[in-house]
Amino acid sequence: MASGKSTVAQALAERLPRAVHVRGDVFRRMVVSGRAEMVPGAYEEATAQLRLRYRLSAMTADTYAEEGWTAVVQDVVVGEELNTYLDFVRTRPLYVVVLAPEARAVAEREAGRAKSGYGAGWTVEALDRVLREETPRVGLWLDTTGWTVEQTVDAVLAGLERGQVVG
Repeated sequence: MASGKSTVAQALAERLPRAVHVRGDVFRRMVVSGRAEMVPGAYEEATAQLRLRYRLSAMTADTYAEEGWTAVVQDVVVGEELNTYLDFVRTRPLYVVVLAPEARAVAEREAGRAKSGYGAGWTVEALDRVLREETPRVGLWLDTTGWTVEQTVDAVLAGLERGQVVG
């Protein structure tokens, strides 16, 4: 959260000739009642809902890809859930890009935003630890600390082949 993923995903999709931006959080917000928030140590229902959200975004991306679109999926997928997510996506080739600015830069961005992505048990430091210590190192990882959106999109496009995880 606050790594720039929404802004970068949108800008990346805008640079591609035929692309869509699939926002994973849309599927979470569709749940009107009974939503279980994903917090550290979340219980079974929260994990089930998270995986449902991931399946829905993967299916959406696959459906667009089947019709000739490039789907740029944007979501928070950390820890072993990254492998789970990759299993949900059928489209090949499949690329992963991880925006990993330093925790202090994320905290600064979070402080300057109108919305708050943290709280409910998550801190910048806790999520950063999960990202760096528990998330499989697949795809293209970028330390975007101090980068502009344009610089980040340029780096994604230049390093895309290194981001390919499944051919």
